[in-house]
Amino acid sequence: MQLSGHIKMMNTSLEVGSAKYSLPIGENLIDMNAVVGKHIELKYNDVILCANCGVRTKKSWSGGYCFPCTQVLARCDLCIMRPETCHYSKGTCREPQWGLNYCFQPTIIYLANTSKPKVGVTNKKRLYSRWIEQGAVSALPIIEAKSRLDSGKIEVALKQFVADKTNWRNMLKNEVEQSNLSSLKETLLGEIAGTIKETEATVLSDDEVNINYPVLKYPTKVVSLNFDKTPIITGVLEGIKGQYLLLDSGVLNIRKFSSYHLTISS
Repeated sequence: MQLSGHIKMMNTSLEVGSAKYSLPIGENLIDMNAVVGKHIELKYNDVILCANCGVRTKKSWSGGYCFPCTQVLARCDLCIMRPETCHYSKGTCREPQWGLNYCFQPTIIYLANTSKPKVGVTNKKRLYSRWIEQGAVSALPIIEAKSRLDSGKIEVALKQFVADKTNWRNMLKNEVEQSNLSSLKETLLGEIAGTIKETEATVLSDDEVNINYPVLKYPTKVVSLNFDKTPIITGVLEGIKGQYLLLDSGVLNIRKFSSYHLTISS
């Protein structure tokens, strides 16, 4: 196999409890699960094109954009990372139609065990994909909100009692704290009852979901690989977790290099 093109974040899905990955490269998709256990070479061809406007850029910002586009696209605004700061109602959304379509959809507040239990929010349609992107080994939807703003308010309330960040090195080494998410959910719901009532959100009764990853061997020491420093990266692909390729030579964050033009051989 040899393919060339600009890459995007890996597509993810959950099939019978297992994470499935495909890597968009140009007009093609690589079944990355099928590459696990094989030697792979990834060559950076010194070209980055903005995923929005197509202009050549020296750096990929916010998952594949040039810097000017990050200043005008709603998907690159601060409120995407912090939904409680949504400013659509103030009339200041960068792209009102995009905001209307994206931010006023059913949004799930969930617990996920990545390195330890954390809280997060995502669009209802992207639930499983979001968990896989974060490298969660188990996850539980707990509340459904009517908008991203409401979900952000609930997340802020929950962050007083549970983390919202992942120790990515521990996640990649599979050093994960044992936790009963269902029990934690019941404790947290009691703490934020007022916020749930205020936002008119719905408490969910879903079961906890466990996720297995295509990993033959987890790293004992995390060494980050970087195309800007090493334009040709080679090694045996020992696994995939989150948006990371786990090579015997180090770990590669695919999201960080979205819009890079690569040649991939296996």
